[in-house]
Amino acid sequence: MKIDLSGKTAIVTGSTKGIGFGAALGLAQAGARVVINGRSDQSVANAISEIKADLPGVDLIPHKGDLGSRQGCDELIEAIPTADILVNNLGIYGMEDFFETDDETWQRFFDINVMSGVRLSRHYAGGMVKAGWGRIIFIASESAFNIPDAMIHYGFTKTANVSIARGLAKRLSGTGVTVNSVLPGPTLSDGLVDMLEGTAKENNQTVEEAAKDFVMANRPSSVIERAATVEEVANMIVYACSKQASATSGASLRVDGGVIDTL
Repeated sequence: MKIDLSGKTAIVTGSTKGIGFGAALGLAQAGARVVINGRSDQSVANAISEIKADLPGVDLIPHKGDLGSRQGCDELIEAIPTADILVNNLGIYGMEDFFETDDETWQRFFDINVMSGVRLSRHYAGGMVKAGWGRIIFIASESAFNIPDAMIHYGFTKTANVSIARGLAKRLSGTGVTVNSVLPGPTLSDGLVDMLEGTAKENNQTVEEAAKDFVMANRPSSVIERAATVEEVANMIVYACSKQASATSGASLRVDGGVIDTL
């Protein structure tokens, strides 16, 4: 199967690092024109340079902006009024006990992890419907179903992503626009690598070995018994954005290594 997204414009929010960067790279490899979004000019420029080192002729559009606010979303919409593909990847996470998580933290996680995708989908879906084709993806997490007791505020936002994707898919039924959520499990993105580098050095391990130990200690239901790579997660995202995925909508697409222990 050859995925060809030539002529399509894709927006990937939070695409300078991690899964967002992997998704942007994968979409660019498939021929899409990709908007690279980050919070600083330097991070955006670095991501574009890295992608162009592999794909010299690729068409990338830089966009600096904080999409965790209404103003930031409005600025992106003004700069890029239409898109064929929207990957709502922007998100934050952090461990904090429920009894110590204040209102401001709950609101910040909600604004960034949930409302950024709501605001952008509300705008870009309209143009997709008029065109008769479009793809919207919400990057959720296995934590949407396995709510972490140390990150309840995070798990809640990921469950919201899944709910919005399912509801919006139903709302857009019959339009040619599909909406899905993608549920990564533990993934060797920048955040996990940074967290495990010290442990790996201490134990004379590679980061991959330390990640395997982390997964088996914290997600023992994992079937693959390791962390996924960013590329493995990005492959699912790119497929969900493809023309070949036309019969997939309203789905929670797991790329969690089998962590979620339900049928």
